[in-house]
Amino acid sequence: MRIKPAHIPYIANKIILDLMHSSFVKIKDDSQKLLKIAKEIIEIDVLNERKLDEKAKELLESQEDEIEFMQIDRKNMFWMIKKKLASEFKFMLDSEDRYNNLSHKILENLVEEDLINYNVSENRVKNLIFSSIISYLKEYENLEDLVYEKISNYKRKLIPGSEEYELIFEKLYQEELRKKGLL
Repeated sequence: MRIKPAHIPYIANKIILDLMHSSFVKIKDDSQKLLKIAKEIIEIDVLNERKLDEKAKELLESQEDEIEFMQIDRKNMFWMIKKKLASEFKFMLDSEDRYNNLSHKILENLVEEDLINYNVSENRVKNLIFSSIISYLKEYENLEDLVYEKISNYKRKLIPGSEEYELIFEKLYQEELRKKGLL
């Protein structure tokens, strides 16, 4: 699953909560400092993907006439271009590799800033961070489905994409996150 900008604070929060509740990690400073580092690293990754997408879209649009003439599937062509550009952007398209890399960067920065200690292998802490990312994204899909279901049962029908729809979606989503202890 793709990390959306709106997910960043939630993922970072889940990582820090999981580190704080771990029996093998000792938090040495204010959790807000840890949260800030995790957010920044994830933001950079999401920004890199956005830049990659923009470049792929730009290249795709520059060949629009040929694509139309040859009746090429735009979606497949976009992915082929994105795949080709990924190494140039130093971006990992495979989600498992990507989240593993993010986990490593977050851990590395937390250690460099002397914000945590741990009494197990580095790999175990990195795997905890990785699991936090994966479990949030899986939980997001479940919560998203639950929120869509609640909205569909509203007496007054809301228009998807409208400002009111988005506000209600976010409010219900936040409520579900609180219930699950992810916020």
